[in-house]
Amino acid sequence: MTDAVLAAFAKQIGWCERLGSPFTARLLALLADDISRGGPAAALAGDWPGDPIADALPLRFAGALHALVLAGAAPDLAACYPPHATEPAWPALRDVLATRAAEIRQILASPPQTNEVGRSAVLLGGFLAVAATTALPLRLLEIGASAGLNLVWDRYRYRLGTAAWGDPASPLLLAPEWQGDLPPLAAPVQVAERAACDVAPIDLADPAQRLRLRAYVWADQRERLARLDAAIAIARAAGHRVDRADAADWLRARLAVPAEGRATVLYHSIMWQYMPAATRAAIAAEIDEAGARATPAAPFAWLRFEPPSAEAAPELALTLWPGGEPQRLAVAHAHGSKVAWL
Repeated sequence: MTDAVLAAFAKQIGWCERLGSPFTARLLALLADDISRGGPAAALAGDWPGDPIADALPLRFAGALHALVLAGAAPDLAACYPPHATEPAWPALRDVLATRAAEIRQILASPPQTNEVGRSAVLLGGFLAVAATTALPLRLLEIGASAGLNLVWDRYRYRLGTAAWGDPASPLLLAPEWQGDLPPLAAPVQVAERAACDVAPIDLADPAQRLRLRAYVWADQRERLARLDAAIAIARAAGHRVDRADAADWLRARLAVPAEGRATVLYHSIMWQYMPAATRAAIAAEIDEAGARATPAAPFAWLRFEPPSAEAAPELALTLWPGGEPQRLAVAHAHGSKVAWL
């Protein structure tokens, strides 16, 4: 099993390097070296019982250590974390692995929970396309919503190249590197209804759960952490609840009857591959049935920001019924920092 664990770390190190987190890549490299030598990290994860890639074991490790740093529970380790340093120090890391093993093991037992608000800058174009095409108020249904930060996308400010959209007074500005044309920014947008679900939603009212969410932002990506903090404040003020539910069951109840006078938009971002195959199949069946029931007065849209394959860049795709012709709208960085509008 150690070989499988090391393979998972090697894969994640590559992703961290490609996604702009050299600190996390070096941190995981130190952990992988210790695992290979049978050190304290190996005692925590060398005999991992599941699939270390599917379980995102390296991200669990990075999140566990960052949580201790953010909570002020590991001051020596915090001293070699951003913004104080750019290189993780092995002596401090080794000491934390040995002395805080019980806390780290408890965090490792739960899957990573992220809610990357930068993806709203990608999803925005899809919502605008639906609004422009249907000229109807939007009924939003998000699955895999985590804390619901991308449920309140219309409360953020956006800068897309030289253009802008959204409330100028919003405390959160999303300004991705933009390529290509622009989505229909002039489309009138009215959100009539919004709801969301997740199998393990984050309760933003709970300080411990907010800490967990912050811990899974890579420590050297300070702008992402600042965006997350601003989005958390906006979402808490909005007060929307994310239902704890299986996505297929949750959708079945909400898509059974078309919503007259509204454009229903089912959407999700970077979560599809993490669901069991049976759940994906059940959701696909619900989507097909909802599309077949759609009318011009009650259209149905499926908006998704997902990678088309394991190694490919995520793409924003939209299918709108009646009609049901898939559209490939954009290719973007997984965190929404770069968007190429197609």
